[in-house]
Amino acid sequence: MFVMRYAFRDFRNLEEDELFPCEEVNVIYGGNAQGKTNLLEGLWLFTGGHSFRGAKDGELPRLDPETGKNASGTALELDFFSEDREQNVMLQIDGGRRTSWINEVKKNSGSALVGKVRAVIFSPEHLMLIKEGPPHRRKFLDTALCQIKPSYAQLISSYRRALSQRNALLKEIAKNPSLSDTVSIWDAKIASLGSRVMEQRKGFIRRLRPHLQEIFGGIGRGREQIEMTYAPSFKCPEEDQGSREETESLFLQELARTLSSDVRTGFTSAGPHRDDIEISINGVSAKAYGSQGQQRSAVLAMKLAEAKILAEFSGETPIVLLDDVLSELDKARQDYLLNQLHGQQVFITCCEPEVVSAMETGMRFQVQAGTVYPEEVYLTAD
Repeated sequence: MFVMRYAFRDFRNLEEDELFPCEEVNVIYGGNAQGKTNLLEGLWLFTGGHSFRGAKDGELPRLDPETGKNASGTALELDFFSEDREQNVMLQIDGGRRTSWINEVKKNSGSALVGKVRAVIFSPEHLMLIKEGPPHRRKFLDTALCQIKPSYAQLISSYRRALSQRNALLKEIAKNPSLSDTVSIWDAKIASLGSRVMEQRKGFIRRLRPHLQEIFGGIGRGREQIEMTYAPSFKCPEEDQGSREETESLFLQELARTLSSDVRTGFTSAGPHRDDIEISINGVSAKAYGSQGQQRSAVLAMKLAEAKILAEFSGETPIVLLDDVLSELDKARQDYLLNQLHGQQVFITCCEPEVVSAMETGMRFQVQAGTVYPEEVYLTAD
C-alpha cells in the first residue's frame, strides 16, 4: 500500500495543509519543534492505534499560541492505494473522542481503522528495545504478532488474565496455606496458554531472523552480523526443537518447583511474561557492548524486518515511518535508508538539510513552524 494524499487541519502545530508524497522515500526535514514528528504521528493514527508519543487524544488538537487554548477538534484525511484500488479514510478527534470514515462510511470510533492502514513506526524511544530490560522486547514481539495474527491478541490476553488470577491466589495462600491445593488448576491453565504463547513467539523470531540479518547487513554494508534468539525464563527445548507439549510439561514442572518462592513473593517467577530476546552483534551483547550507531541500526533492522513479515502475512506492504532516524549513523548507514529501501513507501524525518542532499530518488518536504513546503524537484532514479 502507499499514501497518495495526506491532509490535516489543526493537528498539533499544523494548521491546515495537504501533501502528496511519492511511492518510495519521502524525507521531511527542518529544525527542532517545527512539526516533523507531528506529521508522522498523524499518519500513525490511521492505523487505529494511539499516539506513539504517549499523548492523549485531547492533547492532539492545535494549541493557539495567542489564546493558549486548544482548537475545538482536529481532522486528518488519507487517500491511499490498497487492495488493488484507491481508498479514502478520515479521522476526526473532537473532545478526546474519535470518529472515522472509511470510504465515506461513518464509523463511531477510531479503532474501526485497525487493519485498514498498516504501518511500522520507529522513534527514538524504540531504542529501549536494546538499551532497557526484557519488557520492551516482549512488547515488540507481542505487538507485531497481534498485527499479523489477530487470534494472538486473544491468546496473550487470556494468558495474562490467568497469570493475574494465579498471582492473586499466591497472595492468599501466604495467608491461608490450605488454599495451595487449588493452585494446580491455575498451573495447568497458564502452562497450556503460556506454551502456546512461547510457540508463537519462537515461530515469529524464526521467520523474522533472515530478514533481520539481511537488513542489518545492508545497513552496515556487511561489516557486522546480528543474531536474535528467544530466551525462555525456564529450561525448555531449543527454539527449533521439541514440541509444544514438551514445553508445557516442563513449564508445569517449573511452576511446581518454584511454588514455595512464588508464594513468598506473591508473583509467578517463570513463564512467557518473564522471557526475553537475546540480541548480539558480532557475537557479543548489543545491549552491553553495542555502540550508539550499532544499537540504532539493530532496532531499525528489527522494525524494517517487522514490515517484511507484515507484508508476507497481509499481502500489503506497510508504510514505514522513521522518526529522527539518521542521527548517530555514519554516511554509509544513512545512504542505505535514503537510497536502498526500494519497493515500499517510507517517511523519514531529520534535522540536517545536508543529509537530504544525499538522496538519489524520492521527495523532500521542508517543515517550518507547522507549515509544509514541498520541494519543487521530484527526484527520479536513473
